[in-house]
Amino acid sequence: MSTSFNWQLFENRPLVGILRGFEWAQTQVAVESVATEGITTVEVTMNSPDALSQIRALSSDFSMQINVGAGTVCKAAQAEAAIESGASFLVTPTVTREVIQVALQADVPIFVGAITPTEILRALDFGATFIKIFPANALGPDYLKSVLGPFSKIRLMPTGGITTVNLPNYLSAGATAFGIGGPLFDKKQIADENWQWLRNQARLFVASYDEARAAAIQQV
Repeated sequence: MSTSFNWQLFENRPLVGILRGFEWAQTQVAVESVATEGITTVEVTMNSPDALSQIRALSSDFSMQINVGAGTVCKAAQAEAAIESGASFLVTPTVTREVIQVALQADVPIFVGAITPTEILRALDFGATFIKIFPANALGPDYLKSVLGPFSKIRLMPTGGITTVNLPNYLSAGATAFGIGGPLFDKKQIADENWQWLRNQARLFVASYDEARAAAIQQV
């Protein structure tokens, strides 16, 4: 089973919700909740319970509505299994050539974790679709702006500590996508089945991005 990445959905709102460590029953309702508010791309990390089954179910349940990917992909075998289970994109924490090659062979976008200029260049040389700057909160928006000096054409997805408040700052610094974990899929709120909180938070992230993008377009 494989699905195609919907670039139109992603480019309209490049917010990647990161689901890590949740059981399927939690994942299912969490994704339904944020999808109703405009989050159209999510990843299930491979260190989640029954990650492949979750990816397969989400890809089936939300076909054509959202992009479903696999995160924390560290090995080529994981990449192959995730794609076979329906993942339409892959996200890695490190620059691993074998994983990138699997994605390229399957024509699947891959978001490669890198942070130093050397890692970024290596990831680009290997064929990374996006560079995932992680942990972004350790460096801040100014780091993205600096990186885009020598690497002006790359697409950056800061991940780690992205909030509704600082997202506009990262967008202004040159980010083109955003990886959002705990500030969206909060473990306590999900454990408490506080789905209204989750919907509200998704709505706030969507509004933060849409308003920041509109402001950026007006400044051009």
